[in-house]
Amino acid sequence: MISDFCIRRPIFASVLSIVVTLAGLAALVGLPIEQYPPIAPPQVTVTASFPGADAETVAQAVAAPIETQVNGADNMLYMQSTSSSTGQMTLTVYFQIGTDPDTAQVQVQNRVNIALPRLPDIVQKTGVRVEKRSSSIMMLLAVYAPDGRYDVNYVANYTNLYVLDAVKRVPGANQASLFGAADNAMRIWLRPDRMASRGITPTDVQTAIAKQNQQFSAGAIGQSPTSKPVEITVPVVTEGRFNEPAQFENIILRTDPEGAAIVRLGDVGRAEEGLQNYMLRPILNGKPAVFIAVYQQPGSNALQVAQGIRDTLETLKAGFPDGIDYEISLDTTKFVSASIEEVVYTLLEAVVLVVLVVYVFLQNLRATLIPTLAVVVSIVGTFVGMTMLGFSINLLTLFGMVLAIGIVVDDAIVVIEAVEANMKTKGLSARDASFAAMHEVSGPVVAIVLVLAAVFVPTAFLGGTTGVLYKQFSITVVISVIISGFVALTLTPAL
Repeated sequence: MISDFCIRRPIFASVLSIVVTLAGLAALVGLPIEQYPPIAPPQVTVTASFPGADAETVAQAVAAPIETQVNGADNMLYMQSTSSSTGQMTLTVYFQIGTDPDTAQVQVQNRVNIALPRLPDIVQKTGVRVEKRSSSIMMLLAVYAPDGRYDVNYVANYTNLYVLDAVKRVPGANQASLFGAADNAMRIWLRPDRMASRGITPTDVQTAIAKQNQQFSAGAIGQSPTSKPVEITVPVVTEGRFNEPAQFENIILRTDPEGAAIVRLGDVGRAEEGLQNYMLRPILNGKPAVFIAVYQQPGSNALQVAQGIRDTLETLKAGFPDGIDYEISLDTTKFVSASIEEVVYTLLEAVVLVVLVVYVFLQNLRATLIPTLAVVVSIVGTFVGMTMLGFSINLLTLFGMVLAIGIVVDDAIVVIEAVEANMKTKGLSARDASFAAMHEVSGPVVAIVLVLAAVFVPTAFLGGTTGVLYKQFSITVVISVIISGFVALTLTPAL
C-alpha cells in the first residue's frame, strides 16, 4: 500500500506534498483573474458603412446579403442586425458558449467575403469589418483638454495616432478602440443653388473626386529597354493624394470642349478637414473628450491588464502636449479586486475557524498541525488542476475553495483519530499505530473522496449558462477533495 510505503519513508511523503504545493504556487501566478467565468456567448461583429443611405436602403442593400451568407455558421445561436439612418450597419453574430472566438471570426469572415460582390461599390471601398469582441467594457479611458485650448478634432487625432496604439500594445488589451470619435476626414460641403445653376449633381462631384484624388505610378526615366546604355535611372514621382482643403477645392468638375469654362469644386462648395462621422460627441467635465474603450482579451488577467494600461498612460503623459491630459472614467477591475479581496479574507477566516475547531476537539497541538498542513496542500494544489482545465481565479472558484476548506480537513482527521485510537486502546507506538490505522481507514478515506466527488461532479454537466457558472465551482471542490485524499494517504500517516 502507498500508505505503508510513505510511513517507512516519511521524507518521500513530505517531498510529494512539497512538490504539489510548489506546483500550485507556480500555477497561481499564471492564472487569469476575473470576476466571473466567461458566461456570455462569444460574439463576432460585422460593421459596414453606406454613406448617404437611409436605414431601409442599408437593410436591403447591405444587411440582407450579409445576413443570408452568415446565417447557418457552425455553432451559431442567433444574430442581430441594426441599420441606422446614418448609413451604418452592425451585425452581431452570437455563438454557443465554449466556441473558440478565433474560429468563429474566421467563419464569419469567410461568409462575408462571399457576400462582398453583392454589396454596393461604395460599401466595398469603405470596407466591411469583422471583429471578435468581448461583451463588456473593462476600462474607459478619456483623453481631453482641461483648459479647452484644443478642439475635439485635434484631441481625437492625437489620441488615434499616439495613445490608442500604445494601449493596444498592452498584453490583453488589443481589442481597444476609440469610442465617440473617428479618423480625420476631408468633408465636402456643397451648395445646392450653385450646383443647380451649373447642372452638377452630387454624383458628379463624387466621381470627380474619385478620379482625380488618386496615387499614380508614372514609371522611370532611363528605364530599360533603351536604344543605348544609360548612366542613371530616375523614378518619376507624381503628386500624391490630396491632403489639403485647397487641393480638393481645385478639383475640376466640368469643362467645355475648348477648355475655356472650367467649373471647379470650389465654385459649388467648399472643403474642410473634420471627422469621419459625428454620431457621438462625448464630453468629460464639460470639455470635449475622446474615449478609448478597452475590452479584456479572453484568458487574460484583468488586474494585470488594468495595471499595464495605467503604467502605459503614465509613460505617455510625460510626452503629452501642454493642455492634454487623460482620466480613467471607468475601471471595472476595482470592483473585481474588491470582490476577490473580500473572498480571500473569507478564505483566511475559514482556515482559522477550521484550525480552532480541530484544536478544540483534538486537544493536541501536534494533531491540529497535521490537518492544517493537509488543508494548505489541498487548497494550494488545487491551482494546478485549475490551470490544466483552463479555469480562472474568480468569485466562483474562490467560493469553491472556501467550501472545500471544511471538507478537505475530514480525511486527515479520520486518519489522526484512527492513529490516536490505536495508540490509546492497543498501546501501540506511533509507527505501529499508523500502520494499523491505515489498514483500517484507507478504504473509508477513498470512499469519502468518491462520495464527495459523486455529489459535485454531476453539477459540472449542467447545460447553458447555469452549467458554465457552476462548472468551475464544483470541479474546484472535487480537485481539492481528491488532493486531500492523496494527502491523507501519504503525508498524514507519515507525520
